[in-house]
Amino acid sequence: MLRELRLVPQVLRHLGLQWVLFRSWYAVAQKTGWQELGMPAGEWTDRPLQAWLRSGVPSGPEAYAAFRQKSETSFFFSGPVSSLGIHSEAAVEEAENLLLGLWRYFGGPALQVGFPPDWHLNPRTGLCAPKHWHWSRIREEACGDIKLIWEPSRFGCAFLLARAYAASGDERYPFAFWMLVEDWARNNRPMRGPNWRCGQEVAFRILAWCFGLRAFAASVHSTPARVASLAAMLAWQAERIEGNLAYARSQKNNHAISEGVGLFTVGLLFPELVTSERWRQKGRRILEEQAIRQIAEDGGYIQHSPNYHRLMLHDYLWAMRLGEVNGCPFSKSLYERLARATDLLFQLIDPATGEGPNYGANDGSHVLALTGCDFTDYRPALQAASYLCRGTRLYPSGPWDETLLWLWGREALAAPLQERMPRAIRADESGYYTLRGPESWAFLRCARYRSRPSQADQLHLDVWWRGVNVACDPGTFLYGGPAPWRNGLGGTRVHNTVGVDGRDQMTRAGRFLWLNWAQGRVRAERAEGSLDYLEVEHDGYRSLGVTHRRGVVRAGDWWLVIDDILGFGTHTTWLQWLLADVPFELHEALGRIELKLATGPYAVRVWCTAPADLSLAKGGTAGDEVRGWRSRYYAAKEPAISLGLESQGALPVRFLTLLGPADAMMREIDPFHVKLEGEAACLAAVLNAPGSSPIAARVDLTLPTGSFRLVP
Repeated sequence: MLRELRLVPQVLRHLGLQWVLFRSWYAVAQKTGWQELGMPAGEWTDRPLQAWLRSGVPSGPEAYAAFRQKSETSFFFSGPVSSLGIHSEAAVEEAENLLLGLWRYFGGPALQVGFPPDWHLNPRTGLCAPKHWHWSRIREEACGDIKLIWEPSRFGCAFLLARAYAASGDERYPFAFWMLVEDWARNNRPMRGPNWRCGQEVAFRILAWCFGLRAFAASVHSTPARVASLAAMLAWQAERIEGNLAYARSQKNNHAISEGVGLFTVGLLFPELVTSERWRQKGRRILEEQAIRQIAEDGGYIQHSPNYHRLMLHDYLWAMRLGEVNGCPFSKSLYERLARATDLLFQLIDPATGEGPNYGANDGSHVLALTGCDFTDYRPALQAASYLCRGTRLYPSGPWDETLLWLWGREALAAPLQERMPRAIRADESGYYTLRGPESWAFLRCARYRSRPSQADQLHLDVWWRGVNVACDPGTFLYGGPAPWRNGLGGTRVHNTVGVDGRDQMTRAGRFLWLNWAQGRVRAERAEGSLDYLEVEHDGYRSLGVTHRRGVVRAGDWWLVIDDILGFGTHTTWLQWLLADVPFELHEALGRIELKLATGPYAVRVWCTAPADLSLAKGGTAGDEVRGWRSRYYAAKEPAISLGLESQGALPVRFLTLLGPADAMMREIDPFHVKLEGEAACLAAVLNAPGSSPIAARVDLTLPTGSFRLVP
């Protein structure tokens, strides 16, 4: 209690009095049952389709189906989906596995959960959430991470079954869709159970059901009775979203956008509903206003995460394209803002693989899974967003084009190609920086936070070489679960940065809340030919009187990272590099590890000005379970190599790290000099004393093509 009281001033400073008052009221409303009174549980039969329709619209299944056919609004595609030209054997194979009960969770490994699944089961814990309770009475972590319960109920399977149906024409797939919808309805009565708890989850289900309804429209299994029943169920769910919009807005993140899309979709596609116009207008207004609030002028997204950035793009892709085909496009300024968001995410993606840094929170969301590309491949979203905003393609033809086929048809495949390579960027407002060499690039995080941080990872550095994420981010794994996995990969110690005295850079006040925000700033930047230099620092250890300053030198495809830990007194400092899990050789005396990558040998060497202990871990260690893991897919983790260097003593302390192809030889390394020689290149760096800025005094690089000198 005393700790919570001490945190109140920080909560007020970062989030504001209005937010605190609303969230306090909301918690009281849940505990006292006020929410249940405002949105009471019921039965589907309490409000059949007739109760939702405007006067004069027939409610009988046959008559309603005839009415819909005459007045139906436009969708992304028309006619049978077989005409789209989708040929995906992989989609058919995965759909067959789904019919056998193998469901892919969060784009990762498939789990055997049956067909239909138990909609209330957490397959990791084997526990079921109560399905008869009102959603407001269900605690999110009562059965483990609730996202594992929510995942099947998002109905991402609708997109998979539609893709398989388009490729094969097999009527088992639309039958499976309707079977799942009906089973879900029997087991998830209105406002009851965990799958009604989150408005965003409801919105994702709305999108998937609407997609399935149109994709299977020509199937014999899409009977008038089923269509009428689905329309009523969609109305129930839109009402659920509308009734709790204030909470979605209070989160100041993707929830408000997703729920706005859900309202807009039902309001637009079902104009016969008595509340359709209000939902359409309200959803549209939310989408316009939230884009201004959540997308920065430089294109960055408020949630500090490439995966959430893609989720936002998917939401807007759906809504804006749906608006276009129905003659109600969104504002020009929204298209311009989304174009900037597309451009920034493009700069963070590896061109060889389509993957990006697994930076920030990654909850596995993949709203428009309309290609056979892996979950980690961002090219489908970027290709579609580029076409939406500019009518051009970013990438040449490939499997990522399937999204274009679904949303625009074959004409989109002939769009002009504006293929370009990502470049080095400096996005100060969002705190993203990249440096790029001939075969490598690096992503650096240095933010001046204006919205809630996602993880305590200031100055984290990702390094890529020949399409391999050599030095990587650990990701997320789980939001909820037993210690230490309750958002356990969000801390400082598991990132590629420096920790002090075992502390996080910020104060953890909940699963998703950090206080005492560490603020970063750029101190120096310079480029000269094949040389780049970027120097940054953050104040996350100001309570200790300590500053972390990091200088990054790119010399061709070599990377020199200098970390100065500045201050007074005796402290324990810790440098970690989380590396790809490949065969390796460790030369402990040299502080050097050589990775045996498929693309060639790669070396990382660490050094410290003070006595330091080198350690290596993979897949956790005794006393530090979260060390040496990475999670590329939510709820799934895999081992990674954690190379750590720990020192205890008086400050200042300097760490040096060299990363690059393993054919280089170290000729000199000390607090003020680094000299590296390769088969065809030579690097020499002269460093200023710790505490000086810039850290690098001079850098010389000799290549067969010429010599370069950089004086920051």
